[in-house]
Amino acid sequence: MLLRVLVFFMQAGFALLESGSVRAKNAVNVMMKNYTDMCIGGLAFYLVGFGLMMGTNHSGFVGTDHFMPVALSNMDWALMFFQMMFAATAVTIASGAMAERVSFIGYAVAACLICLFIYPVFASWVWGGYFGGTGWLAELGFIDFAGSTVVHSVGGWAALAAIMIIGPRLNRFVEGHNFNHSSLVQSVAGVVFLWIGWLGFNAGSSLHFDSNVFNIVLNTILAG
Repeated sequence: MLLRVLVFFMQAGFALLESGSVRAKNAVNVMMKNYTDMCIGGLAFYLVGFGLMMGTNHSGFVGTDHFMPVALSNMDWALMFFQMMFAATAVTIASGAMAERVSFIGYAVAACLICLFIYPVFASWVWGGYFGGTGWLAELGFIDFAGSTVVHSVGGWAALAAIMIIGPRLNRFVEGHNFNHSSLVQSVAGVVFLWIGWLGFNAGSSLHFDSNVFNIVLNTILAG
């Protein structure tokens, strides 16, 4: 459970990193968008996303039950919490690309859609069928450990789609304009928090505690 809490801790890291990298006037707005990942995205995942992702998946595409669950085992609740953190991470990857570029309401809608539908559907193709059946990509032998595709690629593609819709800041800044970040110290602190959180992100993905966990932790630190 501690490893799963570390993944939740990553939200603090993303919030500090992103808010410290934008202009001071937008720092609070960016910080609140990271809160939105959990407040709105987490609720959307509980209501619909978990069922689409982990519910009985005989079609290979989406789950068909366990929406808004009220009676699960302790391990099932732990799995939901872990995957909810993954969904929030996919959202916050996109938030960095949209920082200073989208309204709070627009971002809230994006966070809801990603956690409600986009992330769960793709995740169901790879990790779905926990309560029966399996995803079509898993049937083909597709393997994803710790969300390198399911989480980070989905977040990256969502970010790309967002910036294509928003468009470039044409003629926004004159030549020689100094784009001052709000706090470099805050951004560095965010990176440290993310590094710590990633230990839970990767090690927790093994879903059980054994000798491999320490190897995963060491590789995560060395990679950083």
